[in-house]
Amino acid sequence: MAHDDRLLGLWPTLRAAEASSPVEALESVTRELGTALGATSVSLLIADASGRAVVRLAHSPIDEATAGDAGGHRRPRRDDEESATVIPFDGGPAEQALRTQTVKVLAVPGASGAGRWRVLAPVSERGEAIGLLEMDLPAEPDRGTLAEIGRFAHVLAFVVIANSRHTDLFEWGQRTRRFSLSAEIQQRLLPGARTCEAGAFTLSAWLEPAASIGGDTFDYSLARDLLHFSVTDAMGHGVLSALTATVCMGSLRGTRREGGSLLEQVTSTSAALVKHAVTTGTDDFVTGLLGRVDLRTGSLEIVNAGHLPPYLARDGRVRPVPLPVDLPMGLFAESPYHSTELGLSPGDRLVVVTDGMLERNAASVDLPAVIEQTRSLHPRETVRAMADAVLEATGHALSDDATVLCLDWHGHHDHDRRAVSGADPVRASDPLA
Repeated sequence: MAHDDRLLGLWPTLRAAEASSPVEALESVTRELGTALGATSVSLLIADASGRAVVRLAHSPIDEATAGDAGGHRRPRRDDEESATVIPFDGGPAEQALRTQTVKVLAVPGASGAGRWRVLAPVSERGEAIGLLEMDLPAEPDRGTLAEIGRFAHVLAFVVIANSRHTDLFEWGQRTRRFSLSAEIQQRLLPGARTCEAGAFTLSAWLEPAASIGGDTFDYSLARDLLHFSVTDAMGHGVLSALTATVCMGSLRGTRREGGSLLEQVTSTSAALVKHAVTTGTDDFVTGLLGRVDLRTGSLEIVNAGHLPPYLARDGRVRPVPLPVDLPMGLFAESPYHSTELGLSPGDRLVVVTDGMLERNAASVDLPAVIEQTRSLHPRETVRAMADAVLEATGHALSDDATVLCLDWHGHHDHDRRAVSGADPVRASDPLA
């Protein structure tokens, strides 16, 4: 029987990953590639939790004498033998590589005049920017070598995803600021990937936490022909708010996984919150916007439980979508809820926010204008640009969580997504000017 060399080429990578412990798997597979290409150093630059930097993690020099240095960036954080060095985005090659989802090649002068070539390849999975593979080579790589590095970086995304289930190493590297207990609870409620590219849509969401957590969450789940999504805001602050959000998210997900309709999800969650409030003696209620898209038709069913209306960008205009507003979940056990049907057209962009995006100190931010200004960006960059606008307006002192979810509707559910190394290059953002 003939063997497929492309499949056989994966075995050394998978063998190296499985042979090592989860903590050492990344170093093992990157060293395997570095040795094969004669690299002087190989590093994973993992995306920082802030979305505004990458972090040099699990640096694996092949030749200690010529291994790359920290480039003058911040001193590394250390945990025993582990280290993580933050490299803030500055519009340079690292940010450009992630933003455009393309491999970048840089000539790096050396002290001896020989120099070296640095390759930055996006480590992505379905548009989720996990980080960058950074590799230093003694000679300029040809097109075939760059394509091979790009494919390997895509495989590396799955190595990170698989092994992060067994170790805190990757999440430790991403965290450049301390998390409070309520923030820790909140982070566990969010989906593992903030971005998802599929044939018919691209979705990305972002949560910018306040100093005192306000209980925001977002979620999405993809079925064969349906896309579920939600943005919720639990009242209050701190751990109590995070616990309310936990009850809310647990009920929404549980009912959804049992096959419940959108209205059943909202109704059962409201009842669960009322029961929890009675048990704890607290006032637990949650505003939320929940949607379900039929991927075959573009029909969107949506429920507004006391939440802000979503924004729709279509044909060069951005407008709030008028929806009936029901009571927040958890106020009364028998609250009735209603859904509204909307039709999405290819090219539409739907944006959902929480009230932290419209807080009093952010009154100078014209959200419809920001949505229009970021219309050409991938949702991954759009949600962060919107969060940045609010942070700047508030002097980086949010009084409430600010959350934004962006959904681009492309249509053509029956068409496969065009993917190159974990991302659709047509959907990627343009380079920074």
